[in-house]
Amino acid sequence: MALIVQKYGGTSVGSVDRIRNVAKRVAKTHDQGNDVVIILSAMAGVTDSLIKLAHEASPRPNKRELDVLLSTGEQTTVALLSMILRDMGYSATSLLGFQADIRTDAQSCSARIISIGGDRIQDLIRERHIVVVAGFQGHDERGNITTLGRGGSDTSAVAIAAAIHADTCEIYTDVDGIYTTDPNICHKARKMDRISYDEMLEMSSLGAKVLQIRSVEFAKKYNVPVHVRSSFNEEEGTMVVNEDDAMERLVVSGVTCNKDQARITLKKVPDQPGISAKIFTPLADAKIQVDMIIQNTRTGGETDLTFTVSKADFREATEISKKVAEQIGATEVLTADNIAKVSVVGVGMKNHSGVAATMFSALAKENINIRLISTSEIRISCMIEEKYAELAVRVLHSAFNLDKEPC
Repeated sequence: MALIVQKYGGTSVGSVDRIRNVAKRVAKTHDQGNDVVIILSAMAGVTDSLIKLAHEASPRPNKRELDVLLSTGEQTTVALLSMILRDMGYSATSLLGFQADIRTDAQSCSARIISIGGDRIQDLIRERHIVVVAGFQGHDERGNITTLGRGGSDTSAVAIAAAIHADTCEIYTDVDGIYTTDPNICHKARKMDRISYDEMLEMSSLGAKVLQIRSVEFAKKYNVPVHVRSSFNEEEGTMVVNEDDAMERLVVSGVTCNKDQARITLKKVPDQPGISAKIFTPLADAKIQVDMIIQNTRTGGETDLTFTVSKADFREATEISKKVAEQIGATEVLTADNIAKVSVVGVGMKNHSGVAATMFSALAKENINIRLISTSEIRISCMIEEKYAELAVRVLHSAFNLDKEPC
């Protein structure tokens, strides 16, 4: 039969009763003759509670010790599931990140996986054990426990699937697949049967929260088929796979919205070589991720430079930008945090014209003003006022006929 990796998120293991339901699903898959490796998140809300505890203990918790603390959430769930499976008569063994030899860099709280030594997992599989691995965590070269950041269990699951050459990686969550847009915003959103790795990468980076972006990067790099489905029913979900000709026939596959945006503009920046580096190097040194960048040339050897950051980085980015503006002779720094980014995504955009025109016309009909525009080969993004974000999503969803089932 098949070698299957299954990952269950926090809501799926949110109580002992829910963990029992997971155990039944795992047992069913195992009874069908499959080898099964399970990756678990912490119970819903536990990681946030642990972070709160850490800040009660220290105003600025040491990040190494925070990793040690946060890793206990997944340690709890893997132990509980293994206990339940053993009581059901199955050979189940739990492994923490270091026991599964998930090796990472030394970046506490946001480590990146370097390699996975899958020997112990494969030895247990050969003995027909159900292997239950703690997601979200690993260890660095000095043996320190590390964690992978928000959504890290998705990354753990896909990386392990790649390392042990699994036939598929099933991501179980509280939604039953990937939709053309957020169903909470647009009731006409449809579940997609298939989506390409590239489309999923764009949607994850633009605000879709179903899959963590690093997990999609792993899936694409190692060609791991990912099946996103619900842990609360038996319905088929959405497959994330390599693109094919059928995908390219659909011009736009999805619409996303990201309200976690803020805009900073430096006015009358000297239009000289090296100025952009002077603006963005301090931001990079502060670990602030810049998204959209637009430069408007003015007369007299000057330019206006606008960029966007997350709202969490907005205050610090503004302070840095004001200091830089003084150093380079920019006249003013303008800011706004009442903005949002709406985007259309689709591999079919590579071979079809008129996507931008359709998008801009649809927004114009609703008097939605576009502040900034950025594009890639399969994506167009527009920055607009935040109050129009959800209306824009619904308008674009209809404009590209995503309300209807594809032919």
